Amino acid sequence: MSSLVTAQHAEELSTGARQLGVALTESQHQQLLGYLALLIKWNKAYNLTAVRNPDEMVSRHLLDSLSVMPFIENGRWLDVGSGGGMPGIPLAILFPESQVTCLDSNGKKTRFLTQVKLELKLDNLQVIHSRVEEFQPEQPFNGIVSRAFSSMENFSNWTRHLGNSETRWLAMKGVHPADELVALPSDFRLDSEHALTVPGCQGQRHLLILRRTA
Repeated sequence: MSSLVTAQHAEELSTGARQLGVALTESQHQQLLGYLALLIKWNKAYNLTAVRNPDEMVSRHLLDSLSVMPFIENGRWLDVGSGGGMPGIPLAILFPESQVTCLDSNGKKTRFLTQVKLELKLDNLQVIHSRVEEFQPEQPFNGIVSRAFSSMENFSNWTRHLGNSETRWLAMKGVHPADELVALPSDFRLDSEHALTVPGCQGQRHLLILRRTA
C-alpha cells in the first residue's frame, strides 16, 4: 500500500462498501486504494478535485462513486466530464467485463486518467480528451453517467448523440434537482430516481436515471 494511503482509509473503504451492498474482491479493494493514492499524489499539482484532505476522499469520492454501482450492469459506459475519474475509474475496476470511457476536455485531467489506466492496468478503460459535443464514438453507449457535470438539460442535450432508446443516462446529483427535471428536453424522460445514503457524507445524494423517448 502507498504511504499516502493509511490503514484507516482501507478500513473505511471496506466498511463503506459493505454498507452500500457492494462486494469488493481483494484485488478491487487494492486497485481502489491505488487509485486513491494516485489521486492524493497528483491532486497537489493538477488540482483534480476541490477535496484537499485525503481523509475526506474515501467517502466523498470512492464511496460516492460506489453508491451508484448497484444501478449499473455490464456494457459500454461513458463517464462524461470525468474530471479526476469519478465514477468512471471505480466503474472500470468493479466491472472488468465492461468497456468504460472517461471523457474530459481538460488535458491535465485526461493525462492523470491515462496514468491511472497504466498504473492500475485497466485494459477496459479508454481515456478521451475532447469536448463532449465533438466526441463521435463508433456505436452508442449502453450507459452514460455524469457526476456534478452540468445541469440535466445540458447533460441530455450535449450527450444525446452518444446514446439511443436503449441507453440509460445516470445523473449523480446532490440535492434533488426538481427544477432541472422541469427543463428536460422533450425527448428525454425520467425513468427512475433514487435517494442515496453515502457512508461518511453529510449532504444529500440522488441518482436520476433518464431514457430517451425518440
